[in-house]
Amino acid sequence: MKGIRSILIAFGLFAFACSSASAYDPSPLQDFCVAIKDIKNGMFVNGKFCKDPKLAVAEDFFFSGLNRPGNTSNPVGSNVTMINVDIIPGLNTLGISLVRIDYAPYGVNPPHTHPRGSEILLVVEGTLYVGFVTANPDNRLFTKILNPGDVFVFPFGMVHFQFNIGKTAAVAFAGLSSQNAGVITIANAVFGSNPPINPDVLAKAFQLNKNVVKYLQSRF
Repeated sequence: MKGIRSILIAFGLFAFACSSASAYDPSPLQDFCVAIKDIKNGMFVNGKFCKDPKLAVAEDFFFSGLNRPGNTSNPVGSNVTMINVDIIPGLNTLGISLVRIDYAPYGVNPPHTHPRGSEILLVVEGTLYVGFVTANPDNRLFTKILNPGDVFVFPFGMVHFQFNIGKTAAVAFAGLSSQNAGVITIANAVFGSNPPINPDVLAKAFQLNKNVVKYLQSRF
């Protein structure tokens, strides 16, 4: 009986240690962080190094310019102005960031995902058709048409998009739940990877002719 009790206590402590480690393990703040045994080979932390708090100044927490529209003269007709920890150093460890998104008439912010954050979008000008797709196997599509003052949430990691369905420019602002949420634009990642993915793989995956795949790769 005593042996069983000891095993249960040990198991309980192990479970508590595991849960504590999970609770305090930081979320990834870049695509990967490969461990090294010798810091002479280089050192990079999961996030940024911190300034001495006594040396912090107001400018560390400030940015000016989100009132200026971004340049939407590009193939997709949209522009994302990202305000993350690289722009405002004071965001380090705070787990938030902000973007301004400008859309030309019929411009699109193409299907993409944020590997390290969820998003809440506020439309301030124009009319947007927005949506996200859930994970396999359902791949369920949630969509909504948004007007100024409307808000929509894109859950963590879901593929999502915004499309300006109006004849005038549109503007939206979005908050993200990470100081560096990252972005993976699906078409760019699949057809514009460096080096390119073998066309045979993409032809099979998308059920396309190989020449079509090569053409799509030439576009990115």
